[in-house]
Amino acid sequence: METQDGPSQDRVKLVASTGDITTGYSTSSKATDGDTETARSQDGTVSYFEKVQWTADGTTLLASSSTNLVSGYIVPEHLLTASSELTLEPQAAVQLPETSIVLSGAPYFSLAQPWTQQLLVSARDHPIQLFCLTPSLSSPSSPASTHSPISSYPFTKARSETFLTATSLIWPSPGTHFIAGSRSLLARFDIQRTGEEPLTRIRTIPSERHLSKGGGVGMRGDISALGGQPMDAGLVAAGTWTRWVGLYDFTQAGTCVATWGIAAALRETAMNNEWSQEPRGIGGDGITQTIWSPCGRYLIICERKSRGALIYDVRVTGKLLGYLTERDAVGNQRVACDVFPSVNENSGFEVWSGTSNGIVKVWEGVGSLEGPHAPAWEWVAHRSTISNACLHPSGTVVATCAGSWEFPDGDDELPDDSPSNSDQSHSNNSERGSDVSRSDFEPHSTASQMPWMHRRIKESSLKLWSVGDAPTIAQGAEHK
Repeated sequence: METQDGPSQDRVKLVASTGDITTGYSTSSKATDGDTETARSQDGTVSYFEKVQWTADGTTLLASSSTNLVSGYIVPEHLLTASSELTLEPQAAVQLPETSIVLSGAPYFSLAQPWTQQLLVSARDHPIQLFCLTPSLSSPSSPASTHSPISSYPFTKARSETFLTATSLIWPSPGTHFIAGSRSLLARFDIQRTGEEPLTRIRTIPSERHLSKGGGVGMRGDISALGGQPMDAGLVAAGTWTRWVGLYDFTQAGTCVATWGIAAALRETAMNNEWSQEPRGIGGDGITQTIWSPCGRYLIICERKSRGALIYDVRVTGKLLGYLTERDAVGNQRVACDVFPSVNENSGFEVWSGTSNGIVKVWEGVGSLEGPHAPAWEWVAHRSTISNACLHPSGTVVATCAGSWEFPDGDDELPDDSPSNSDQSHSNNSERGSDVSRSDFEPHSTASQMPWMHRRIKESSLKLWSVGDAPTIAQGAEHK
């Protein structure tokens, strides 16, 4: 495997960055690389990027932060011809009133048409809401700095009318409908029917009220990931925190095609000893992403607390084709990957993924071989967890998003004005048991008395990297 401590010109080159938006907050209250109002929330918590995605036309990056801010970064047209590294600055932003569980950009997003610049947002105890990045279109009578949803879609329990939380969303092309996942439930909405319940509800188990919760039939648990098969095939792969995968055909009213547990598949492969290297060391504690290969034949399953990713050939459902090694996503944070076709159609496809240690890894020829698959090359891109490494539709640019936080060790020195999180502190106190006394929570306690209560934000930034000898990005490129 080719390892790069610093990105070389023949592979990738850093062409644009936001800079570290947390700079200055570890030692002072003044930011140097970001807006003070957006970098810190009302309770004093420092903001960091959580995830990023390309818009459908490839002109803009949609980035969401830990302070419920969604920002739009328009990519400069001279990105790949500039003589020096460019600075990325947001051209639009939506401050969400509640913490977003998931969001999805419109599949018809166009920079030339402001009305298309929309995104779906799911928040707990709220309907699914549709926002517009352009404030004047979102709410013409409101100030330019505020945003109100332009549409809402109730997602409630049939009997109690309690709001269900959409734990996953997918908004496939052409954008007339979207699919939401909740606990043991899939729902399909019509985007034009504002204020109405879903058109179709598909239960992934026979009944939630049954004592056996489905009686071993179907797929039980919160649906944490949804992935649509390319080529508008209508097949959707759903994954759960309970490590189950289900395939549902929405061209036939959401008919269940297959379900299987990935834990059982790993055990069966290990028992049969089919490969020279057994996949037991991969781990996994809940599915965070289901993503299809560009050809639509293979399905990649990514999990939290995992050191790999599983590859399935959907033509033989439930049988593990192979797995990616050294994909370190060892924490609870979501670490998403992206796929791209290989130059040679018969040589599989590429997988690009970040890791928990700030390294981007690339696997080549995925799908062409069975068994373990090691990364072909890598480079150090950030100093914290990379939640996304997503390719531009043209394949000439890759965007990386990094941001995470940690509790410092007891021996680390922290300034008195460093940000803390009292909720997380109480959580840690319950884990430590008698190691921390009740007096530590008195109002006059100081930072030196309880250093573990202070949350330390690691480096957080968005970066754009050119890939090889890439031509200029055209504004309005077609989505892959």
